Amino acid sequence: MLKYSEALEIILSNATLMPVEKVELKESLKRVLATDVVHDMDMPPFDKSSMDGFACRKADMGNELEIIETIHAGKNPEKKIAENQCCKIMTGAVVPPGADFVFKKEDAFINRAGKVVCKNLRSENYICFRGEDIQKGEIVLEKSTLITSRHLPLLAGAGVTRPNVYAWPGIVVFATGTELVEPSEKPFPYQIRNSNSSQLLAQIADLGIDAAYGGIIKDEEKILSEKIDEAFDSNQLAILTGGVSVGEFDLIPDVLQNMGFEILVSSTAIKPGKPMVFARKGDKYCFGLSGNPVSSFVQFEMYVKPFLYALMGHSFVQKILTFPLGEDFYRQNAERVNLVPANLNAEMEVIPVEFHSSAHINALSGASYLLEVPKGVTEIKKGEKVNVRPL
Repeated sequence: MLKYSEALEIILSNATLMPVEKVELKESLKRVLATDVVHDMDMPPFDKSSMDGFACRKADMGNELEIIETIHAGKNPEKKIAENQCCKIMTGAVVPPGADFVFKKEDAFINRAGKVVCKNLRSENYICFRGEDIQKGEIVLEKSTLITSRHLPLLAGAGVTRPNVYAWPGIVVFATGTELVEPSEKPFPYQIRNSNSSQLLAQIADLGIDAAYGGIIKDEEKILSEKIDEAFDSNQLAILTGGVSVGEFDLIPDVLQNMGFEILVSSTAIKPGKPMVFARKGDKYCFGLSGNPVSSFVQFEMYVKPFLYALMGHSFVQKILTFPLGEDFYRQNAERVNLVPANLNAEMEVIPVEFHSSAHINALSGASYLLEVPKGVTEIKKGEKVNVRPL
């Protein structure tokens, strides 16, 4: 049974990068950059006004100023500012030649002669100078950046309409178990509905990836082999739930080995989620996750998600927050890291939700965090700081 960190290291070290492709800018959200993005021009590309006001020479600030032009955004100045002259200027407009200062209109007074006087000689200068935000040739987004909505303006501003990104891996999701039926069916007393596949497909979709659903596979070695082999005709990764423990019908490890896969991880020291298989055959990969829904959810978040990002060149780091515990916590068995569904109360304290077992999916649906209880810890007192992972 591998420590969480040991298992994750093995999994990530086996990820090989996906090919590079170009995508349209509007389709690049949640993709990973395969090259640095270099800006092709200064930003701003000219000295511009950051306020509605008046542009003048700083040396003339205390004098009466003659208005010689009005400049709005998108207009090229026609005149040069000379001694005791100014122009009326709008936000975003080009500062005219000769001017080195802009004061806002609220600090301006127009006298009877129609001349402008600055009432605040301590005014700050409202000029954004050329290149002060970004300089031509500057790297504005680095390779391996996961593109989010805040990165799209940078790509657009740099004129990158078809960024180079790593391809998404082809993924197929299966549920294994003779006892399973689809959610649309009414189970017999000895059957249960397949909930794991919907959960995993949604978790994958959260990453922006459109995975395929391969259906339910019965616990029969021949059928399992055929379905898995068929999946790898057009996919890099198969994710299966169920059949990875030590029962008589837990066939996934043997099936994968018989297909030529190397089992690299066979169990991990997290709770819930101990039974798990990670296997590789060349550039094909397989995760065998627990059949219990909370376990498979946790295993995906802890292992599969970082692996998928690694395939696409991105080093995913799970956000971990620290808060005080809102009530005493006890457990008997401390041989594994325990991940407990939890919420924050009004006092920003962590409160574990009622959690019966790894099949108790209701507990997970009502939680916003996973409380992380370290290996070897059996007791945490109210008020002690604990780590939580946002769901």
